[in-house]
Amino acid sequence: MVQARNITKSFQAQVVLRGVDLSVEKGDVVAILGPSGSGKTTLLRCLNFLETADDGTLEFDGETFRMGHVSKRDIARLRKKTAFVFQNYNLFSNKTALQNVTEGLVIGRKMDKAKAMGIGRRALDKVGLSDRYDYYPHQLSGGQQQRVAIARALATDPEIIYFDEPTSALDPELIGEVLAVMRQLAEEGMTMLVVTHEMGFARNVSNKVIFMEDGQVLEQCGSKEFFENPREERIKAFLKTLGGV
Repeated sequence: MVQARNITKSFQAQVVLRGVDLSVEKGDVVAILGPSGSGKTTLLRCLNFLETADDGTLEFDGETFRMGHVSKRDIARLRKKTAFVFQNYNLFSNKTALQNVTEGLVIGRKMDKAKAMGIGRRALDKVGLSDRYDYYPHQLSGGQQQRVAIARALATDPEIIYFDEPTSALDPELIGEVLAVMRQLAEEGMTMLVVTHEMGFARNVSNKVIFMEDGQVLEQCGSKEFFENPREERIKAFLKTLGGV
């Protein structure tokens, strides 16, 4: 479904991605792990063209694109098949939960407002917010705001959702409600690529793990193999530090 090859990215003199390869098949839940500063978020943003990679290729649904030479039209077309959930929700503070979910459908996709509202309500129902349609972000907890962001992603009917550390901005007691929604999506077959520090999610929900350090992929394998039989000493040390083994 998604094949990335030799993705490179620098910010001025700082090399952030050093020839990254990854593979995601339909229905995969892939956890991207690694220490802070390893390039995980930059990789995710490059895959959705929120950042422009310097070089590399992306194959999506059988089409191949040169990462540094993709037209705005192709980017817009690709984004209709994807969704992105940010660390800090990225909600409009002056719009209700339902309006936040439907804004992209009505404005971006020119969808009939009544149809968009129906889709938005179903998406919010799915993430457990059927009683929060008319609440503004400041009236919601961080976990609820992130669930609105997930509902917004679901409303576009994406083929894959990219999650950038979706629980990192949450208080510990709110993390579980977001992970529960993500677990439900995984069980329903949603394809997800998730940058995370949540070892329980990576071990018990994802079926593949990518481990990055210093802008490179050190390991890419099944989750069971990664956690039960890590081959690299660096990965063993990482898991020990975070309680993953």
